[in-house]
Amino acid sequence: MDSRRARLILNALPNVGPVSLRRMLDAFGTPESVLEASREGLMGVKGVGPVMADTVRAWRRHFDPGPEAERLAERGMRFLIPEDEAYPSLLKEIYDPPIGLYSLGPHTVGARCVALVGTRRPTPYGRSLAREVARELALAGWCVVSGLARGVDTEAHRGALDAGGATVAVLGCGADIVYPPENLELYREIARSGAVLSEFPLGRPADRRTFPMRNRIVAGLCKAVVVVESDEDGGSLITARFAADMGRVVCAFPGRVDQPTSRGCHALIREGATLVTGAADILQELGGAPAQRELDFGGNAGASADEPATPEEARVLALFAGGGFQTPDMLAEQSGLPVGAVNAALLSLELAGRVVRRDDGAYEAARRGGR
Repeated sequence: MDSRRARLILNALPNVGPVSLRRMLDAFGTPESVLEASREGLMGVKGVGPVMADTVRAWRRHFDPGPEAERLAERGMRFLIPEDEAYPSLLKEIYDPPIGLYSLGPHTVGARCVALVGTRRPTPYGRSLAREVARELALAGWCVVSGLARGVDTEAHRGALDAGGATVAVLGCGADIVYPPENLELYREIARSGAVLSEFPLGRPADRRTFPMRNRIVAGLCKAVVVVESDEDGGSLITARFAADMGRVVCAFPGRVDQPTSRGCHALIREGATLVTGAADILQELGGAPAQRELDFGGNAGASADEPATPEEARVLALFAGGGFQTPDMLAEQSGLPVGAVNAALLSLELAGRVVRRDDGAYEAARRGGR
C-alpha cells in the first residue's frame, strides 16, 4: 500500500481526529505503518484509546478506498498529500495539518493568501465592505480564502472573482457537497478558476464538529485572517484565534458600538488584533503596500504625492487624460501592459485618489478637488 492510499484511509476513519493522527504518524513514521500497527502499539500513543485503536485496526470495515478513488476521478478532484508540490506550504507549518486534502479546481494554493471571514448575517455595510476589500486584495495579487458560507464569505469570494483574481473555498463538508445549496453557482465559479478544498471524505455532511476543523484550515492557509463583521460567539472568531495561535496576522474592522455584528470585531481588537479600515491597511500589515503615500513637505526629499510611483502607473494614468472611462482590458490594449500589471497600477492609483472605480467595473479619473 502506498502513502497516498494509506492517508486516504486514515483521513476517512470515524473517531480519529487530526491531532491523534499527527501523534500516530509521529510514533510510527508513515501512514502505512499506522495501519499495520498492533492494538497495543496504537494504545501506547497519547490520546489513543481502545475505540480509536480498534477503528484503525479494523479500517476495512469502515472505509473502502477503491470507490472513493473512482469518485475522485469522476469529479476531476485530487487528493493532495504533504509530499505533493500542490499541497499548501503554509498548511504544513501548523501543528495538526490535514494528512490529505480533497481539491477541486485549477488553482495551486501558494503563500500569498488572506482570509476574509465574518457573520452569515452581515449588515449591508458589511456585505459591501467584504466584497470591495476582497476585490482590492485580489487586484494586489493576493488569493482570497473563505468558507463559502452565507454572508461575508460569499461576498469575499464574489469580490475576488469580480477582480478576476484567485479565491479558495474551504468547506466544512465533503468537497462534493455544496453548502449552503444556494451557493451552487458560486461553487462552480470557484471550481473553474480557483480551488475548493476539504479535508473530509466525499459525502460527509457538515455538522458542529466539522466547522471548527474547517476554520483551522482557513487560518493555516493564510498569512492573515481578517474579520469583517462578527458577533462575540461567531465562528469567525474561532478562525481568528486559530490564526493568532499559529502566529498569523489577525485584523478586524471596527463598527458601530450598538451593532451586534461589531461585537466580535471589537473583542478581537481589545485582544490585540490590528484595527483596519480598508485593503491598504491590510496590505501594509502584510508588507505588500503602504497604507497611504508619504507626503513630501521638503521639496526635493522624494517624489510628490501627485506623481505616480511607478512607470506602469504613469502609463496607465496618462490614458485617462482625455476623460471618459476605461476598463482594465482597454487599458491593457492601449498601454501594452499585461492585465495583471494594469490591475496592480489601478489599485495603487485608486488608493492614491487618482482614479475611481464605477459601479460597472470601469474606471475614470478622479476629480482633482478631493477624493
